Amino acid sequence: MIAIAENIHTNLEESLHELKEATPLTKDEKARKLVSQLDTFMQTTEGIQSVYEKILEIEKAGVFGNSAWKDPGKLIPGFVKGTLRAGPPSASIEMLSELRMLAYAEQDVQDPVIKKEDAAAYIQEVIVHNLEFVFQDLTEESRVVMSRQELQKVYNLFQFIIDKSGLEGIKEKLAEEIRLTCEQRPVVTLRIRQLIHLVDSKLELNEDAEADRQLKYYVDALLRPSKLSRKYPDPEKYAAAIAKAGLPTLKAEAEQVSGFLKNTGLSNPYVAALMLHSVEKHPEILPLVLGLNDAGKAEWETSTKRISALIKETFSIYNYFGIYGLACMLERNLFTRSPVSAGLNNLRKAHILPQVEERILKTIINRHPSVTARQYLIDATVRMLGLPLGIGQGNNATCQSARGMSMWSQHAPAKLLNTIITVATQNNLIMRFENTDLESSKLGKGLIDELDYNLDPVSAVLVPHLDKVYNEMMRMSAGRGEDQHKWVNPALYGQWVQVGFASAYDYFTNTILDFPGFVRLFYAAFHPKYNGERMMVFPNPVGIFITTNTGLMVGFHAVSLLRVKHDPNSGEMRAYFLNPNNEGRQDWGQNIKPTVNGNGERHGESSLPFHEFAARLYAFHFNELEVKDNLSKVPAKEIDRVVKLASESWGKSYTWSALVKQWV
Repeated sequence: MIAIAENIHTNLEESLHELKEATPLTKDEKARKLVSQLDTFMQTTEGIQSVYEKILEIEKAGVFGNSAWKDPGKLIPGFVKGTLRAGPPSASIEMLSELRMLAYAEQDVQDPVIKKEDAAAYIQEVIVHNLEFVFQDLTEESRVVMSRQELQKVYNLFQFIIDKSGLEGIKEKLAEEIRLTCEQRPVVTLRIRQLIHLVDSKLELNEDAEADRQLKYYVDALLRPSKLSRKYPDPEKYAAAIAKAGLPTLKAEAEQVSGFLKNTGLSNPYVAALMLHSVEKHPEILPLVLGLNDAGKAEWETSTKRISALIKETFSIYNYFGIYGLACMLERNLFTRSPVSAGLNNLRKAHILPQVEERILKTIINRHPSVTARQYLIDATVRMLGLPLGIGQGNNATCQSARGMSMWSQHAPAKLLNTIITVATQNNLIMRFENTDLESSKLGKGLIDELDYNLDPVSAVLVPHLDKVYNEMMRMSAGRGEDQHKWVNPALYGQWVQVGFASAYDYFTNTILDFPGFVRLFYAAFHPKYNGERMMVFPNPVGIFITTNTGLMVGFHAVSLLRVKHDPNSGEMRAYFLNPNNEGRQDWGQNIKPTVNGNGERHGESSLPFHEFAARLYAFHFNELEVKDNLSKVPAKEIDRVVKLASESWGKSYTWSALVKQWV
């Protein structure tokens, strides 16, 4: 490490000296050379530290020249993200600019070019606008346009900024971020846990301030959820205290920890200790520990023996992330379904192959030696079955696989369990496509070259195989003159996917075909006002155009339309959908901003007004027998406003055909 740091420092000094000595004719060339070298330095935290120590000297030498970054007083925090996404050399200069502003905010500088308080305010705004990099939880746009190497440099930069400046100035934004992330009930909670720990260790919380009170609530939920846990913060000592406590104390503890558990979805070692003791000594209070509703209580009473065995074998104060998922499984009445019960029993006895165990353990941060790969896998399986709308793709281009696991968890949990067991024990998977058996171990690579393990263990086990099978299905159905998903989706996901299929995008000509007719068909199939008030029964795998916050086309994305219903607050018709990209709140331009809370969303759902969702849609499945009589009911004004939104955003990237297509 010392040799690396010395090498970085030497190279930096040499390049900086060359820039200082450059003539007006060579200044720009030397500046570009320095920026290129600094871009390499940014790949390590040592390099960033070296640059930071010299940044004001680098600025004075003229690295910003006559560029857009020359005058720090004119910089706009909201533009930083777009520049970082653009890659070198612009992103490299942007990173240097952030370090410069950080130096002005953190250091006492003689004759500063910008006031210390202005620089500090700027840095806080940059943090707020770039929380996806601070939290390392990317939007679809960033995932598409940025390489892993560029992302790592940006991650390093923001970690450095946070270490220097802290998060004190953005408490309200942090409180909102934590609240809305918890509302989505993600299967993987590492990011939000890290953030809460960061708040607890870095921020002074004043309970007289609303944002501070909100932050303290989440800190308590995770780290101090009860009276005894505050007295015994060490989980082992807490477990020992619980073992000696009387029933009144246990009930009081149960009420406190279950309240936090149900309100946030965040499990902790204290609820694990309390649950394990209850199962062993006081099974009658376990529903209170988990905060179960009447359905969950009945499930526990019916299946106490089997669930107790699962709890004892799986959970501990070192492996507790799935406890909230367990509560949700009980309330979904999954344990009394014979196929699910059999599947869980088989998983408990399955022999997991070493190479699969290796993938499971790669997902675990701070692994405890007492917890086995099997326990981590069962814990994650419980999470997935309990929280089907919390499944995410991580930083992988595998939205189709995540969408599939969510569908199976909702409507075919036994199928999901059987698939997990097969892959865990065989490191292989067979799925049938048009009378051909596709064996994943014999297929070429899928959409991903290297799996990013910011995933739950179940996804780490299944996704490499599902990804290859999906890619092979797409390859086999290519060249048919239509979107391959027409055939692939029903084969990949299951029999509930309708065989009727509409796509507005023509792959061969790169044109949009009869978009008004496409929109009319979507309204006729799914809008209750025009489809005879029929409700959706199963998720619909649909394709959407992802756009930037200015409405520009980014790429295609797979989501599941879950239901269409009136917003209980405003009465507006909304589309509720699963976005498997880990972040249900994004700005898609034209003031189209999906929400995850406050508009009738269930945990894990995103939603938009129906017409706004339709304006980003390019493909969906439907029942051909049910829509014909509804097409004429859809008014032209509804179609026109959707077409206007589409044509003025992603539609600018395509030629629009005047051809009228026969949809049904």
